[in-house]
Amino acid sequence: MKYTKTKEVRSPNRGTPGSAGIDFYIPTGYDQKIDPGCSALVPTGIKVNIPNDTMLQVCNKSSIASKKGLLVGAEIIDYQGEIFINVWNVSNKTVSLSSGTKLAQLILVPILFPTLERVEESELFDEITVRGDGKLGSTGA
Repeated sequence: MKYTKTKEVRSPNRGTPGSAGIDFYIPTGYDQKIDPGCSALVPTGIKVNIPNDTMLQVCNKSSIASKKGLLVGAEIIDYQGEIFINVWNVSNKTVSLSSGTKLAQLILVPILFPTLERVEESELFDEITVRGDGKLGSTGA
């Protein structure tokens, strides 16, 4: 996957061979504080050429989530501009972000493009599963 830098920043990389996620970092010169319950749109300084029929899914870094209380917002990257990471502070303290911090990991995911067809509910399922209409928590967990 081809990429270019729009700012001075460490190149995206995999933490270890075979890692699913590609680590993205905060560019040089970026420093910001995020108050509890607030969010920030953080630049990565990176543009990528996403292969056809794929997207990049932004995922949390477990160390950032557990140590700083920062979670990434639901993000799908399928555009050609600089990638920004939507970060939410879910902790009860102000968190500082600074240059060089490994902020999030992105995973290249294939996309299926099904044809959408509206049908009557009686035509929706070929068979009824054990769970049926069960919703969140319906299995007792």
